[in-house]
Amino acid sequence: MIIDIREAYSRALDGFGALVHQIAPEQWENPTPCVDWDVRALVNHMVGESLWAPELLAGRTVAELGDVFDGDLLGDDPPKAFDAAAAAAVHAASSDGALTCVTHLSFGDVPGAEYITELFADALIHTWDLARAIGADERLDPELVETCAAWFAGAEGGYRQAGVIGEQQPLPAAPDAQARLLASWGRHA
Repeated sequence: MIIDIREAYSRALDGFGALVHQIAPEQWENPTPCVDWDVRALVNHMVGESLWAPELLAGRTVAELGDVFDGDLLGDDPPKAFDAAAAAAVHAASSDGALTCVTHLSFGDVPGAEYITELFADALIHTWDLARAIGADERLDPELVETCAAWFAGAEGGYRQAGVIGEQQPLPAAPDAQARLLASWGRHA
């Protein structure tokens, strides 16, 4: 069942956040499936994405914001930083007009619904990345997998051409929906 994108985004951030709270002190430097990112860099990326969301959904541009969300966004309490940023992002995505507003992204203007969908997909795939990095349960919510796969079927070519995902990976024998989705995002599941 494909679900409302705002609900999907909220649930994906909840899943990622649950894992953030499981990270042991010695795991922050663990490598992740994301090239060049350890656990801390991955969580910092997600905090940054979440901090951008309210600003872009309110009509601000990347140029207006400049480098305000560059650097370390986690401080001394990464779970707290994530929780605050995620709550603000979900609130912004749930606001009236969020789906129909124009968001001014670095590569061009897109409807709010498309931007929220991209945020959702990023959060979902990075949930798996974080689970893999810290040795947690890697099973993603099947409804979120289905929702992401339905959207990504039409977006995959553009993502691959832009170089923001890796090459399609070989599928295991009898792959499930999650394995197919992860392989399409360049992940070895």
